[in-house]
Amino acid sequence: ALKGPREEIVYLPCIYRNTGIEKPDYLATVDVDPKSPHYCQVIHRLPMPNLKDELHHSGWNACSSCFGDATKRRNRLILPSLISSRIYVVDVGTDSRAPRIHKIVEPVELFWKANAANPHTSHCLGSGDILISCLGDPSGNGKGGFILLDGETFEVKGNWENGEKVPPLGYDFWYQPRHNVLMSTEWGVPKVLANGFNPADIERGHYGRRINVWDWSTHTYIQAIDLGQGSIPLEIRFLHNPAAAEGFVGCALSGAVHRFYKTEKGAWAAEKVIEVPSKKVQGWLLPDMPGLITDILISLDDRFLYFSNWLHGDIRQYDISDTRKPRLVGQVFLGGSITKGGPVTVVEDKELQCQPEPFVIQGKRVRGGPQMIQLSLDGKRLYVTSSLYSGWDKQFYPDLVKEGSVMLQIDVDTDRGGLKVNKNFLVDFGKEPDGPVLAHEIRYPGGDSTSDIWM
Repeated sequence: ALKGPREEIVYLPCIYRNTGIEKPDYLATVDVDPKSPHYCQVIHRLPMPNLKDELHHSGWNACSSCFGDATKRRNRLILPSLISSRIYVVDVGTDSRAPRIHKIVEPVELFWKANAANPHTSHCLGSGDILISCLGDPSGNGKGGFILLDGETFEVKGNWENGEKVPPLGYDFWYQPRHNVLMSTEWGVPKVLANGFNPADIERGHYGRRINVWDWSTHTYIQAIDLGQGSIPLEIRFLHNPAAAEGFVGCALSGAVHRFYKTEKGAWAAEKVIEVPSKKVQGWLLPDMPGLITDILISLDDRFLYFSNWLHGDIRQYDISDTRKPRLVGQVFLGGSITKGGPVTVVEDKELQCQPEPFVIQGKRVRGGPQMIQLSLDGKRLYVTSSLYSGWDKQFYPDLVKEGSVMLQIDVDTDRGGLKVNKNFLVDFGKEPDGPVLAHEIRYPGGDSTSDIWM
């Protein structure tokens, strides 16, 4: 995979919910080939047939888990809608540059067959089926369950999980059959987080704090690793080496990255290995501003860990040659809430001597902060977008919603570590035909470091 061809196009879901523009979300195809005359341009848009879906994360019908199965092709992109609970199956195989809708799984299928709603992360399985984690039940309550989609018909087969025991909340997941385990995380109660963030909801127990451990073969919930109230563990990643019984999870609110690992007794545990200190501020929602770690990934060679601090505005690169002692080797600021001249004043900062300058590229001041990240297969290019989720974008970065998000590229030093913004690369989603839009997660047609699981 490391020696795979360079990415030429990428897919991004683009969201109009909460922007005031009454248009459907769409899947954008962006040209990222420097040799192309359409470099940094949206070359195709596939609008969905419904309004206010909130397209979010995507996955594949087939990936490295199916390696060696000649009948499987990575030709369908699975596109769940976080708010409407629809799942769009997109044909990217017929014409990769002009995707088309192959099938729509309506919310009622999830409701009736699995008592599930708010689908989030989609991973293909070695069996050929597709596993999707969900945040809640059809009433908007929290429920950390899963649905199985048939890999051929894309019909909902039912729940993946067995038994009465289910975590109270759901979000992301990763599995590792060699260790007979699936690990899932927790965001919050869907009806609580749908339109914004209220800090009081943490005290009420409406936000996540656990890594949930599942037995892979029996599909039963066997253990909870408590990372503390108000941690909100979001993206979880095993090391890519399928023999490795460890990985990392980023906690949004606590600003911590925990290493999870298998103990000698066969249970699972976690230890904090990175902490981004909150900044004491004036002119913001709270007196302490967390970094808000919202996305995290590991390079395919398991050498570097990357994550974004959506509120502080930086992306960090850590050398994880020693997984217990990550070492910061790269950092770059791309906007955020603490830039000079803004409404927020930093009164105490354990890391910076002064507030960072606003981020401007090709004459455009970037609103919002770095959020979703995706790494090229060779590890040399890190792509980043700035939208988290429309309800929270609107609350924390109103200018982002008015002006649209961006997609940027960071050049990575893969020898010693180091990050540098590519000033020639900018995709400005503020200039879209139907008005500014919020572009979210990035996928390559040939697979990438956050969708492929090796077995």
